[in-house]
Amino acid sequence: MTTPTTSSRGVKALNTVLRVDMDISMEAQRNPYDAALNPTGSFPLNIAENRLSWDTLKTKFQQICSEHELDDWAMAYTAPSGAPEFKAAIAAFYQRYLLDGAEVDPMSLAISPGATGIVEMTAFILCEAGDTAAVPAPCYPVYRQDMNNMAGVLRYDIITHHHLQDLGHGPLLDLSHLVKAKAEIAASGSRLRMLIITTPDNPTGLIYSQAHLVELAEWCISEEVHLIVNEIYALSAIDRSHQSIASDYPDVNDFSSFMNVMSEKQSPYLHHWYSFSKDFGISGFRVGVLHSHNEDLVKAFEFYNLTHSVSNHTQWMLMHLLRDDAFLDQYITANQQKITASYVEVIHLCRKHEIPYVPSYGGLFAWIDLAKFLSEDSQAGEMKFWMKLYETTGILLTPGQGFGHTGYGKFRVVYPYVSLDKLRVAMGKLDEFLGERSV
Repeated sequence: MTTPTTSSRGVKALNTVLRVDMDISMEAQRNPYDAALNPTGSFPLNIAENRLSWDTLKTKFQQICSEHELDDWAMAYTAPSGAPEFKAAIAAFYQRYLLDGAEVDPMSLAISPGATGIVEMTAFILCEAGDTAAVPAPCYPVYRQDMNNMAGVLRYDIITHHHLQDLGHGPLLDLSHLVKAKAEIAASGSRLRMLIITTPDNPTGLIYSQAHLVELAEWCISEEVHLIVNEIYALSAIDRSHQSIASDYPDVNDFSSFMNVMSEKQSPYLHHWYSFSKDFGISGFRVGVLHSHNEDLVKAFEFYNLTHSVSNHTQWMLMHLLRDDAFLDQYITANQQKITASYVEVIHLCRKHEIPYVPSYGGLFAWIDLAKFLSEDSQAGEMKFWMKLYETTGILLTPGQGFGHTGYGKFRVVYPYVSLDKLRVAMGKLDEFLGERSV
């Protein structure tokens, strides 16, 4: 037997697949569809990026760099958890767009490279190796690696439902689920240390009401469990008044930021995550944000974050972006309109083929159930359908494997990854592909 040349951690990383669609995703990105240049190309509708407004942001960043002299602080060392100037801009941004009159102290903020850095650092500081974080299923698959690779934190999927249609009126997570999860985790020899929820949710697009957030927060505080709410899609709202989808929303349930609950409770067990990757479509800038009233967490974050620092030049550009309220107002409105138009295209296809879907309130995803098109009700059947769809049409969806739900045939569609025109082509190909399997 050959002796490994890496540590046990290296061996583990070498043999752990980051996500089931990683390799094929890279292949699809190298072969993008273009009506003129590559009509047989691919549609990677599995990558959680919003590219609909990039031209607008690209122009804005070029303008910032041409009109503003680079500040001296951007060329020197600054606080590992973020430059004070940048954190002040984030605090003002939060107060304008997410909070209902409350204020955010810039000292309660810390930044790391992307959402992944924030997840890893938070788990590393709040948890012991072997502790467990609970997440309502389905959920973002790579939470497992983000929390486990460095921090050694385990993931527990809370099953709240078995049929996609059960989610028509919002998230089903309640206190009975939390009590059961805590008991089962304890019985396994671990400790429930964190509860992580996302609103709007990935992949369902559902949002938690203010009352629901308060109920979860009060339970977590009483049980000394850290509640972390990820609002990475907070400003990517679907226009529910759009005539094509208005009937999907009989109940009024507007987004309300968890930061309002945090401001009221002032608890060391309540925390907030954000990133500029999704609402602003700049995942390559790698900027995630932690907000917490837990002074020990923020201070420890400062000390540990040196290897996770964000480029000062990136902070400087985003600082100027966040200070331009007029641009942000226009951008957010236009971006939501673009997202809605693309979402509607997917829903039209779902309705035509009677495909169950969760009515989305926000985010970048449609969570759909294609189980009736599988050749067999199994993981193998799901993966076979997934590959056949890609090989036939070039459309690459995110398969349900890894999301933690029950059953097979559920897929995530990332509709803003391509332009509306290209999405229409993709939906036309999907329409033909499904039609042939309905005969």
